[in-house]
Amino acid sequence: MPDLIRHLVDLTNAQSVEELWSLQTSKMNSFGFDRLIYGFTQYRTTKSLGDPQDWILLSTQTPAYMRVFIDCGLYFDAPMIRWALANSGACSWSWLKEMSDANKLSDRERRVLEFNRKMNVIAGYTISFKSISPRAKGAIALTAKPGLTQDMVDEMWAEHGDAIVVMNNVMHLKLLTLPYFGNRRLTKRQREVLEWVADGKTTQDIAVLLGLTAATVEKHLRLARRALGVETTAQAVLKLALHNQMFIMDDAA
Repeated sequence: MPDLIRHLVDLTNAQSVEELWSLQTSKMNSFGFDRLIYGFTQYRTTKSLGDPQDWILLSTQTPAYMRVFIDCGLYFDAPMIRWALANSGACSWSWLKEMSDANKLSDRERRVLEFNRKMNVIAGYTISFKSISPRAKGAIALTAKPGLTQDMVDEMWAEHGDAIVVMNNVMHLKLLTLPYFGNRRLTKRQREVLEWVADGKTTQDIAVLLGLTAATVEKHLRLARRALGVETTAQAVLKLALHNQMFIMDDAA
């Protein structure tokens, strides 16, 4: 079985986000990309990518890099994120030099490039995934190993780029079918009462089904809303569904 097909089969058979990500990071490392950042949001607006706690965010970057780039908000001025939001497909980071040479980067964007240079994030590619919703966007940044120049990466990409794009597209699509918990994690009971709500049951119905009092059911719903960062139970059900956490096997949680 050709290597590409074997990897795609492995991706499509992955049973968890963790397994999927491990397969993909190992494969990308074989092409010379040792630091990856994948991000996906379903809450994008014209001025924001939504609450970071609602993103799907996976990374093999160093904690020191992620603290500044994500936690301190440096990503907001990253020129490759600007490119990814406006485009789909793959882009060589040589685009950054072209934009810089043409004086088309802002001072804040240049600050991101300087930070990247200090962190040895110099050569690589960004893949921006197509989306049917204007509020959804996903992308992955593939950072080349230290010592690899952009010219070297571009040469490798000329031979393997199409296969790399396919692998990442399949990984992205598969990931969107898997339960993702991130920072919005519910208890088993909180998830259970929301599932019964999604099934059309009232608070009193749920109390009878689970052998609880109505007040206890309301407590679980309130805590679930708080954990998910929403105001209504309907919003909680929707957010849980968007992260594929509805009606899942207990061992997936």
